[in-house]
Amino acid sequence: MKHKLTLLLLLLAASAFAQTDSKLTAKLNDAVKDFHGQVGIYVHNLKTGKTAEINADTLFPTASMIKVSIQCGVMDKIEKGELKYNQKLGYRDSLLYAGEDLLGSFKDKDTVQLSKVAMLMITMSDNTASLWLQKLVGSEYINNWLDQNGFKVMRVNSRAPGREAMRKIYGWGVSTPREMCRLFTMIREGKAVSPAASERMYRNMGRIYWDEHALSQIPPYVHTISKQGAVDESRSETVLVNAPHGDYVFSIITNHNTDTSWTPNNEAGLLIKKISALLWHYFEPADKWQPADGVDKFMLNE
Repeated sequence: MKHKLTLLLLLLAASAFAQTDSKLTAKLNDAVKDFHGQVGIYVHNLKTGKTAEINADTLFPTASMIKVSIQCGVMDKIEKGELKYNQKLGYRDSLLYAGEDLLGSFKDKDTVQLSKVAMLMITMSDNTASLWLQKLVGSEYINNWLDQNGFKVMRVNSRAPGREAMRKIYGWGVSTPREMCRLFTMIREGKAVSPAASERMYRNMGRIYWDEHALSQIPPYVHTISKQGAVDESRSETVLVNAPHGDYVFSIITNHNTDTSWTPNNEAGLLIKKISALLWHYFEPADKWQPADGVDKFMLNE
């Protein structure tokens, strides 16, 4: 019996090892070796099951990527009948989060449909919309949903009782690259809240305004869902690509970045573009596909 158990453990270990794409892992390590900051990457080819990772289970700030979990909390309350997708909400000036948000230009007592607030939260990463929905659903409710769905570390920190210490370290939200990819995969597979809710979220996440980094390195005629996050010392992006030869998902999160600039040449922004291009050309090499008729060939540095 002891020998059989040992053999089983060896087989399981071998199986897990076989799922690691060592060639891609080496390419990723080479790509990040000169980066001035901390990097976490997780890549999962959903067709082959193979993965590649760097610090995939390390805690990182999510910044605005946490809005995907807020979206799940909203959809869960809608599923339970506690909210309605197209119900009208009354905006108040007290909800304003100072910045350049579209919702922040509303006048006190204006009304807007919940569905449009959710769209602004994801598509435009509107902070006023996001904090409004977070308040409407409740940080504890969102975190309970994450816990009940097997997320060990991804959590909302802001306005969440008991998470003040984590907020000081990680800001609005915290996750690992692996858990960010898992949430995206759940949505892709119709397992986040319900198939219908997942489909709704998939549509919202497929029309992102902030497309100058990872998305810029994927041909525009290839469907993606994504969410970006950015604060001075941390830039991040998670993307699921409906690639011609099989879906793949990846999360790139940086922290403690030396370059805190907000220019097109920010080091972390360039790294995210570099990794996205690397993955696209790795999974979809030129000999595997042809651009659609009438579409210019994809350029690495557009």
